[in-house]
Amino acid sequence: MREPTVSRYAAGRLSPIRRLADLRRLRDEQFDVLVIGGGVTGAGAALDAASRGLKVALVEARDLAAGTSSRSSKLIHGGLRYLEQLELHLVHEALTERGLLSTRLAPHLVRPVPILVPLPAGHPVARVGRRAYYGLGVAAYDVFAGVFGPGRGMPLHRHLSRDGARHLFPSLRAEAVSGAIRYYDGQVDDARLVVNLARTAASLGAAVVTSARVVGFVREAREVVGVRVRDLESPDSPEFEVRARTVVAATGVWSDDMSQMLRDVGVRPGLRVRASKGVHLVVPRSAITGEAGLILRTPTSVLFVIPWGGHWIIGTTDTDWKLDRSHPAASARDIRYLLDQVNEVLDRPLTVDDIEGVYAGLRPLLSGEADSTSKLSREHAVVEPMLGLLLVAGGKYTTYRVMAADVIDRAVRRLGVEHPSRTADLPLLGADGYAAAWRDRQDTARRHGVTTGVIEHLLERYGTLTVHLLAMIKADPQLAAPLAGAPEYLAAEVAYAALAEGALHLDDVLTRRLRISIETAHRGSESVAHAAAVMGEALSWDEAVREREIEHYVARVTAERQSQTMDDDVAADAARLGAADVRGYAADRGTDLLQIDL
Repeated sequence: MREPTVSRYAAGRLSPIRRLADLRRLRDEQFDVLVIGGGVTGAGAALDAASRGLKVALVEARDLAAGTSSRSSKLIHGGLRYLEQLELHLVHEALTERGLLSTRLAPHLVRPVPILVPLPAGHPVARVGRRAYYGLGVAAYDVFAGVFGPGRGMPLHRHLSRDGARHLFPSLRAEAVSGAIRYYDGQVDDARLVVNLARTAASLGAAVVTSARVVGFVREAREVVGVRVRDLESPDSPEFEVRARTVVAATGVWSDDMSQMLRDVGVRPGLRVRASKGVHLVVPRSAITGEAGLILRTPTSVLFVIPWGGHWIIGTTDTDWKLDRSHPAASARDIRYLLDQVNEVLDRPLTVDDIEGVYAGLRPLLSGEADSTSKLSREHAVVEPMLGLLLVAGGKYTTYRVMAADVIDRAVRRLGVEHPSRTADLPLLGADGYAAAWRDRQDTARRHGVTTGVIEHLLERYGTLTVHLLAMIKADPQLAAPLAGAPEYLAAEVAYAALAEGALHLDDVLTRRLRISIETAHRGSESVAHAAAVMGEALSWDEAVREREIEHYVARVTAERQSQTMDDDVAADAARLGAADVRGYAADRGTDLLQIDL
């Protein structure tokens, strides 16, 4: 827990000084719960444990949200397709979480987005049947969310004629649709939500350290009592042990690595995870005319076309991936598939020339469970394959809080304490007072001498923490300048990422704290020098470090571009691996690096 004299913001500031202090804590203290993995589930678990008054640490080998949790469809949703599969509990659970996030926990990061379900043209009788079928499904979606409850956070659905659908989405081909149903889901900046989860955990006393790779478990007899960690920012430093009464592994698509490690000492892990690759395209808002998103059926997946600021996100694919998990690559075949599917309903077909950005993520899907003592669902599993070690895997972004509560429930039972989860009533940093801050945004703009648009941009990314960025700008007016090559972002946001949000490298800023790597046709290459200057000033980089950071980032962009011209996964993977990770993080191919101390 934080000291009473320290503000919640100051306690949650992931600064360079805080990282050094937390590294000392890792070496010197024993924790009740140590979480491995800085994605949404790991950060959520750290917050859940810290909010119960436990002594908590979180370690992440790369950056917060560096894997799956920054490469989603940017939606907080219940999953309409689960209704067809009669997974009613899952739909209700996800819609409950959507309501909590959009109204209480993170209203500055989760907001309603309208989405159209186009109804295909055809025989009049078939059209009536389809409208009734889809209409029933969307109506059930609203019912599960709570039709009139204050916590639903989203407007109700509405049926539209063909003209009504094309009025909202003029780019729909008239002959391809007979109408549509409009419903609402939540949109989220996935990486920023993870950062806020980690910072909120830190504000409650959790030690949060990125670039800290777990290279082994520490075991006494048949019990895991800690881990061995390597600080990737100090590669010549010796590994050190972190002691913990319970270790929680929330490692997503790396879960099988731990499972294999446990098999080596005769322990059956009870679950297996497979990686499914999902690719998304980003195109400018001008490429498609519409005021709502689309959800479309494809032969292999559900396709979303979602408005994203001045852009559209088009995705996703669903294919097995068995290659490098740190940097999954999108191939030219993936890109063609998405373009072919979306062009079936657009009046002006998109081409590769319209694409600004491409990103690929890996979903951790449960492929089998066998441990009778596990707490399982069709979406996620929590298992304890060895005393002191809990694995949580599967699930979906929207229900991260449920997964976190489940695994920490197991931890507190093991620790012999009775502290229920508090996270359903715990706003994240930036959420407190957000409605009033949004209401007063014009007055705030006048007081600080900036446009209302700048305040709106900051509020939608930082919530009430916006005051701290404005204070930085007041102290250094140069930070009010737009970032080169990405004028919708301010230089202050780069400095803030380094000084308060745990960003250690340019890649952390340009791909996750800001989304320049996917929102600009140059993928950040025109912003990297300006960003390096600002970040270098904040972190006291010398010229050699700045040049090295720029070199690494440009090499990454070049490798990604090259991979997206390759026609298959193997060639795309090889091209993407042409750029080394800035942290020296080994590609996860072949044998695993983790081992157990015997």
